[in-house]
Amino acid sequence: MLNLYDSATSKIRLLEQRKPGELSIYLCGPTVYGPPHIGHGRATLVYDILRRYLEWTGIKVRLVSNITDIDDKIINRAEREKRPWLDIAQKCETVWFESMARLGVLHPTDVPRATEYVNQIVGLIAELVAKDAAYTTDDGIYMSTSVVKDYGLLAQQNIDEMLAGGGDRNVFGADQKKHPADFVLWKFSKPGEPAWPSPWGEGRPGWHSECVVMSLELLGEGFDLHCGGADLRFPHHENERAQAVALGKDFAHHWMHNGFVVDTEGEKMSKSLGNVTNLPDLLDRYDARAYRMLLLQTHYRSPVKVGLDNIDASVNALAGVDSFAARTNSLSGLSDDATLTAFRAAMDDDLNTPVAVGVMFDAIRRANVAVDSGDTKTAGALSLAVREICIAFGLQLNAADVVDADSQAKAVALDAARAAKDFAKADAIRNELQTLGWLVETTKAGTTLRRA
Repeated sequence: MLNLYDSATSKIRLLEQRKPGELSIYLCGPTVYGPPHIGHGRATLVYDILRRYLEWTGIKVRLVSNITDIDDKIINRAEREKRPWLDIAQKCETVWFESMARLGVLHPTDVPRATEYVNQIVGLIAELVAKDAAYTTDDGIYMSTSVVKDYGLLAQQNIDEMLAGGGDRNVFGADQKKHPADFVLWKFSKPGEPAWPSPWGEGRPGWHSECVVMSLELLGEGFDLHCGGADLRFPHHENERAQAVALGKDFAHHWMHNGFVVDTEGEKMSKSLGNVTNLPDLLDRYDARAYRMLLLQTHYRSPVKVGLDNIDASVNALAGVDSFAARTNSLSGLSDDATLTAFRAAMDDDLNTPVAVGVMFDAIRRANVAVDSGDTKTAGALSLAVREICIAFGLQLNAADVVDADSQAKAVALDAARAAKDFAKADAIRNELQTLGWLVETTKAGTTLRRA
């Protein structure tokens, strides 16, 4: 059985199923105002790996992941670019799902959008107002966090620390707030801004109310798992939880958060620091599987450094796995039970993918030895176990692509141009190869071609 760290209790504990054989998961999705960055990619990949592993074990997973399609950031971009806000949201959502597909991320079971649930959000806010858990200011309706006795549970720190580290979204905003931690539930619209009717005046939902409504509407009370990036613990997830507590709702039973993506200096990547790597650009340059492999080799709760060196290392690791797959493709038999048992033990221990990857590479090493010695039975069993592990990881194996002589010659010419520091020529050759349908991966070891 899978044991996961629970952010609410700060303990690794059993991921319990409300209904045996089924698991309900809510994953906070993107705010669609720009292209996804590699931090978004990490979150979706972590939970894709979790989902795939659960399904591999025979559990039916319902994963709901929302789209925040109305937000200040969307409105601000629309104003800057003189474009309709909905056009920005829809086009950015398209780019998002295109990027996720390239990463091999399974499509969520449900994709609710905030604008589809405005009436339900208004209803939730009205309940909070009726319970004296919310109040009106000049710019909106605010949640009174003082009514929630254990406010701050997910953050595991005092209120001053929480307010100082509230993430990218500002928790302050109104001079009339009763407490600095109080947060907006309904924002009154300014002239020209998108607006929906409410008992308090035209406006739009606050970010923190959207996910409460959508998770409860689609998964019901007491759903199994709520997850997202570590930066969402506070204020977003804590503020979701606060609303549910104030209404007496049975909310998520388990909370899971993945670690940050950091740059090579150990700094968390963020747009404000200017060190965010655009995910589509990364996928244009490398085999999309390389990012999955990199994340598999890092525990999901740990920060992960993303740089050229470790991406290159992941590309090389994939080449080894693909070569092994091609070498053992014709072998058959029954999967090696000991290998799969060790794999499951690692995954069930707080989704310990680095250990699980080690199990896979050890099986590859032993299988190669068996092939060399002519022991096809052992090699076949280990090979099938490796393939099972790759299925559970969501890691697609590629048998070696046949590279024609002309394309291979171009790859050699590309490397020669790079060595001569003729980067314009190298880029021109790269573009040629991409036009021919090749994914061009350039590492210190040279250029590798794979079918895109």
